[in-house]
Amino acid sequence: MEFTTTAEPIVRLIEEFGKLPGIGPKSAQRLTYYLLQSPPERVETLAEAIRGIKQGLRLCSVCLNITDSETCIICCDDNRDRSKICIVEEPADILPLERTRKYRGLYHVLHGVISPGDGVGPDDIKLNELIMRIQKGGIDEVILATNPNLEGDATAMYIQRLITSPQIQVTRLARGLPFGGDLEYADDVTLSRALEGRQSI
Repeated sequence: MEFTTTAEPIVRLIEEFGKLPGIGPKSAQRLTYYLLQSPPERVETLAEAIRGIKQGLRLCSVCLNITDSETCIICCDDNRDRSKICIVEEPADILPLERTRKYRGLYHVLHGVISPGDGVGPDDIKLNELIMRIQKGGIDEVILATNPNLEGDATAMYIQRLITSPQIQVTRLARGLPFGGDLEYADDVTLSRALEGRQSI
């Protein structure tokens, strides 16, 4: 992207916005000029919020979601059903599931999927932590909520083989989700139906 007649700070911000997923050149330019015309305190608030997500955040000691404390707000909630664990690929997948208000159990974040083509094996994601949680007992259902694509399906099948206890029901979100789609972008109604219609595997 060439902006030969534009001030360097503006060019730099447009280029940085353009690196974000889902932000094209026009959106990057529109965001930049919006901030340029905004009051200084609004820009500073945004800058502080961006800095804040890289400072003081950590992984929850239970589910490996991103949190600012030892244990995330979901794992600390005594009203959650601790006998159920919903397995997701990334922290961003928890938000749409929570919006449905149909699931009141706990989560486990894998931070990736098994993808041999990309050099990602079982030891490269948070599977050992999952097995340790299950071995502690008290779990009667594991819900596989990996994305409906080749890598997500392969990861779900691998996890299913790892869970050998007959006392634990392993379910998968119903196929209301389109193949190749991401949980993060699914609408609330589709996700609600996928949760309610989850099937044993």
